[in-house]
Amino acid sequence: RLFAHWEAVASTHRVSLPRDMAGPIAQMARHSQAREPVPYVSLSQHGKCEEAAYEERQYPAGKWACVTMGEPMYEQSISMSFMKLMRYICKENSVGCHLGMTVPVLNEIRLTKEGTELEREVLTAYYLPGAFQQNPPVPMDPEIHITERAPLRVITRVFYGMTTEETILREISLFWELLGSTDTVLRETYIVASYENPSVPQRRNEIWFICRA
Repeated sequence: RLFAHWEAVASTHRVSLPRDMAGPIAQMARHSQAREPVPYVSLSQHGKCEEAAYEERQYPAGKWACVTMGEPMYEQSISMSFMKLMRYICKENSVGCHLGMTVPVLNEIRLTKEGTELEREVLTAYYLPGAFQQNPPVPMDPEIHITERAPLRVITRVFYGMTTEETILREISLFWELLGSTDTVLRETYIVASYENPSVPQRRNEIWFICRA
């Protein structure tokens, strides 16, 4: 039943779910309550109408497992990448055990020069849990790369629901309207941070604007 549910979700992203994902899906469901947050420091919060409109944060350097995909649709790219990462998290690693889930999973995107579309390639990154930061297990999949990512300062804003190219471009545009004209953040590269698995219809996401060094 669980596999059939995920299969239906995958089909909405125009992705077919391989049978060998049944094991990782069952493991993820078993461990769904134990999710380790990626560490960060909140630098400032900016409210509008009594709720936080956006927040500035500092993330430390750390080791991430990264996959890059360039499927025709954004949701296809992140689905394919996350399936690879699920296999790595669940068993396909050099220690042969479940590593544990961290949130959020980051999806780094770039806009075309015109700023009207996303470039096809999306980098999806999973933060290694604290227990594995010093000595990350080696992935069996050669397309997964363990990368030491530099400290990151970002301005973040929450949104809910599906993350299609259309919704992401809309959220970026809304965030620019909120921030106004500023040269302190990058204009071509953004991050979509996902806090829940794709089967959650009103899942929590954030758009991250990356502060210039």
